Amino acid sequence: MKQPDITLKIKYHNKAEQILICFKYNDAIIDLVKTIPGRKWSLFLKCWYVERSEKNLKTIRDTLKNYIIDDTEVVNTPVLKIEHNVSLLTSNQRDILNGFFKYLKGKRYSKSTIDTYTLLVADFLAYYHKSPSEELTNRAIELYIEDVYIKRKYSISKQRQFISALKIFKTFYPEIAFDTIELVRPKRDRYLPTVLSKNEVIELIRVTKNLKHRAIIAMIYSCGFRISELINLELRDIDIRRRQILIKNSKGRKDRYVIVAESFLPLLHNYMITYVPKRYFVEGQSHQKYSAESVRQFLKKSCRLAKIYKRVTPHTLRHSYATHLLEDGIDLRYIQELLGHAKPETTMIYTHVAKKDLLMIKSPLDIAVNQYMNTDKQKQKLVISGT
Repeated sequence: MKQPDITLKIKYHNKAEQILICFKYNDAIIDLVKTIPGRKWSLFLKCWYVERSEKNLKTIRDTLKNYIIDDTEVVNTPVLKIEHNVSLLTSNQRDILNGFFKYLKGKRYSKSTIDTYTLLVADFLAYYHKSPSEELTNRAIELYIEDVYIKRKYSISKQRQFISALKIFKTFYPEIAFDTIELVRPKRDRYLPTVLSKNEVIELIRVTKNLKHRAIIAMIYSCGFRISELINLELRDIDIRRRQILIKNSKGRKDRYVIVAESFLPLLHNYMITYVPKRYFVEGQSHQKYSAESVRQFLKKSCRLAKIYKRVTPHTLRHSYATHLLEDGIDLRYIQELLGHAKPETTMIYTHVAKKDLLMIKSPLDIAVNQYMNTDKQKQKLVISGT
């Protein structure tokens, strides 16, 4: 196997993580590196470097594509965007975190879970950077939560994630002092999802003039997509003839089929012949994956045009999809399958927002007024407004 021409390394430098571009002196490589935006030369490090990001990593690979690049360290080292100064972490703590990151990858957790759990544990270790990791007890965790999560008013869901991350971290690193049995997650919030009416959804699609944006909104609502499912949807998984879409490797590493709305097909056809996507249903520049943040931004604009003043996110369209199915009489078991929920309890939340059954319940005030009006003593019409 050939030796790499260039080795990429990670180093904390100038108050940020940097990608070091290391190679033996080569005029051709130097000329190419100088074309990389944001690159700098360090006399101290004796190499070129650029601030760590997915965009910069891709730029390095594209710019130096004619050379053999070893980027193993960059790929296997978690990004440490944490609350406390990452430079305070000792080399031993960094090694532990790197091992935890690889451990989670080996257990086949999703990328999102791996990144989140690694960052939560990294922040905890950075907070106690002056103490050996092996000496951190349950009381240390309590003090950390009181000083960080409570004071900064972090959500209960984030605190639950932190406890989950610590439980797995203990399994990976049993030398640490705290006891997982005493770690208790706080009860989760039981909030009802925001739901748009059917008329609001139609108005939202109608006022969205950009064809791509309109197709995205209609696709999310008509299929009940998560935002990650939309941006990862490939054209080969859309079966127009059967009006089905195969969603692969979604949350919980599950596949499922959803139905394409017949009324969506003309809009879908118009979008496809206008934008001609190559691989993904919706693509950004250079036919790369579309940005989830872009969807959120144009959705806000469309809501303002539609005069919808609720807090609407892409997931609101998914909530609306499920609620409207329930109101139209679709069995809860089918809705669970269409949404890709692992537990029926997750789907049950929509029974609290569906208005079909609620409208059948009469208010006791209506019953009392009707009974009063039907008595022999009261012949005249009762108007409770006072006029």
